[in-house]
Amino acid sequence: MQRRKLIKSMLAAPLLGAATATANPPSVSSGDEPGRELLRPRRLQRGMTVGLVTPASNVWEDEDIRFACDVVASLGFKVKEGQNLYQRTQYLAGPDEARAADFNAMFADPDVDAVFCLRGGYGTPRILPLLDYENIRRNPKVLLGYSDITALLNAIYHRSGVITFHGPIAAQNFTDYTLGEFSKVLMHGEHPVPLGAPPPFESAPGRVEDKNRITRFVGGRARGRLIGGNLTLLTTLLGTPFEPDFRNKILFLEDVGEAPYRVDRMLTQLWLAGKLQQVAGIVFGKFTEAKVEGNSFSMEHVLRERCLNLGVPVVRGLMIGHVEDQTVVPVGAMAELDGDAGTLVLRDKVVV
Repeated sequence: MQRRKLIKSMLAAPLLGAATATANPPSVSSGDEPGRELLRPRRLQRGMTVGLVTPASNVWEDEDIRFACDVVASLGFKVKEGQNLYQRTQYLAGPDEARAADFNAMFADPDVDAVFCLRGGYGTPRILPLLDYENIRRNPKVLLGYSDITALLNAIYHRSGVITFHGPIAAQNFTDYTLGEFSKVLMHGEHPVPLGAPPPFESAPGRVEDKNRITRFVGGRARGRLIGGNLTLLTTLLGTPFEPDFRNKILFLEDVGEAPYRVDRMLTQLWLAGKLQQVAGIVFGKFTEAKVEGNSFSMEHVLRERCLNLGVPVVRGLMIGHVEDQTVVPVGAMAELDGDAGTLVLRDKVVV
């Protein structure tokens, strides 16, 4: 699931599939975007049917797909496999058209209640022009995934107004922490509720938390709707029709396998494009497996230096990213960032 290269801007193309007529979905005013309708999917309940798709890369073996189906079933859901779920074309899970067709079909299918992504990898931006955003708008469903799926989450929120969810993929076991975060956001619809707080740690004389520490770069409080996810994928969307609106948003970012200089490059791109200057606050999750060679700034230095003078709260270390203990972040939901306390609190009702 490592993100390695920026891809060129994608041009808009005809949408696949006709929109399916349904009852008007539940909605609220998005507040910060006048005239825009914010759409909330139904909360997950045991017995619902989850459509399983792979919009980017595939897992290596078919048994890994069956493992993912078992994970979803263990959560109490029925599983519907995408028609092209077992396809593989080099680093892609089949041709672009096949992956997009599966995705569109799941949102058009009235028997499918939610859509989970098998994994990330590479290739999601390639299918963005092929998605039927009007159909998605008419049929808001929980869409869950992370890493390369970042492109889908933000494009769908931007183009259709449907809240999407940055969280675990199907092809992974859920830790107790991950299951708890998944349940409180997607099954119980709790709000207000903290997101991504570090798991409990039992301190003792001479032993304190060192793995999941919160770094408070800039204090203060900010409220705004959440956008973001994987840093590489977010920079990939810049200058395309699928770029999210950064104005007055709480931006959350994570990445994996990227050296500090590469993270510096991408944050600088966001800064040069004027995007960092538009946000209300920034939450850095986990930047795991960072490869540092030779003389280098630390990751902490890069994150702090690029954001210190923006005049907005900035926090690092919440449980967002390529980690086993992982929260669920609703893209498009209203949240409050407290830079002094180092907390992110979900304020919106995100499922109905």
